[in-house]
Parts: sequence; structure tokens; C-alpha cells
Amino acid sequence: MNAPAATPQGELEAIATLRRRLGSAAPAQLAALGDTALLALPKTAIFCSARCPGSVILAAYDQAAQWRDTGRCVISGFHSPVEKECLRILLRGSQPVIICPPRSIPTRTPPEWRAPISEGRLLLLSFFKDGPHRPTTETAQRRNTLVAALADEIYIPHASPGGHLQSLLQVIRLWAVPIIPQPPTREPVTLRQ
Repeated sequence: MNAPAATPQGELEAIATLRRRLGSAAPAQLAALGDTALLALPKTAIFCSARCPGSVILAAYDQAAQWRDTGRCVISGFHSPVEKECLRILLRGSQPVIICPPRSIPTRTPPEWRAPISEGRLLLLSFFKDGPHRPTTETAQRRNTLVAALADEIYIPHASPGGHLQSLLQVIRLWAVPIIPQPPTREPVTLRQ
């Protein structure tokens, strides 16, 4: 008879953090594809509203490049346009990344994710083990709560007034998770002819 496999330490720490921050709303288990040891690393979460000013976009891309260059582990749903571009920037590096989709783990992973997963530097992590297979507003909000609960610090380039991130910000403040201050915004450069 085979003994059950031991749960990796990173996963145990993540579950303990989720229970501490989410209480009874914490999942009993998470679905994962990739190296769950990444959960033991210090993690920075990124959240950004879908619509934001151009100057904020440039600052977010600069921040993603800095994380890439310094090897910082970044966790996010990478769902909004700014978050997606930050993921593209991060995947060009060698630092760890944790992607939390607002649905179950996809059965077919995008080609650009395969090498980072096999190298042990990309983890897909989901609240949802057996579905849903399509994201909804509700699953995106649950995913954002998961990401915030696992983060050691949070970076929010832009949160639209009255948007979903505003209510998440209130929860983040209750948990006392540090929020990275915004760098000064820079205006897009226009070329003169």
C-alpha cells in the first residue's frame, strides 16, 4: 500500500494564509498546474482596472520590467489588458509567476506558458477544481480575493472609481497587506516631425 504524497511546504503555508485571511470562505484545496513550491516565495500581486490612463499603463509596464529584472515572484489573474501585457513582459524573464484564472485550470495551456511551466517558474492556481470552465464576474471577484489573500504586497496601477477593485481594496486594507505606492506617472512621449 502506498503512503499518500506529502503536501509541499509552500502549499501548506498558502493554505494557512488563506484560512487566516479568508476564514470559512477559504477553499479546502486549490487546483494547480506547475510547481506549488512557488507559493512559498514572497509574492507581489498586480491588479489593474480594464480602463486606465496612458500614463498609468507605462508606469505599470516599467514596474513589470523591474520585477522581471530583479526576479520578483508576481501573482495575478492577468485578465485586464494592462495585466496581460505585464504577463508578457514577465514571461520574457526567468523569475517566477503565478497565474490565477477566474475558472478551472485550462485543459490546454497556451504555447507561451508551456516552457515556463516545465522550467518550474510558472504556476497556474485556481479556486475552482472542477469548473466553471468560463469566467464570470463572480468567479473573477473570487479569483481576485484569492490573489490578494496570497500576496505579501499589492500593486494597483489604477482602480476605476466605483469599480470592483474598490471593494477589494477595502478588504486588502483590513488584512493590512502593504500596497506598493504609485511611482510618479510619466506622460507618453510624442515624436515631433
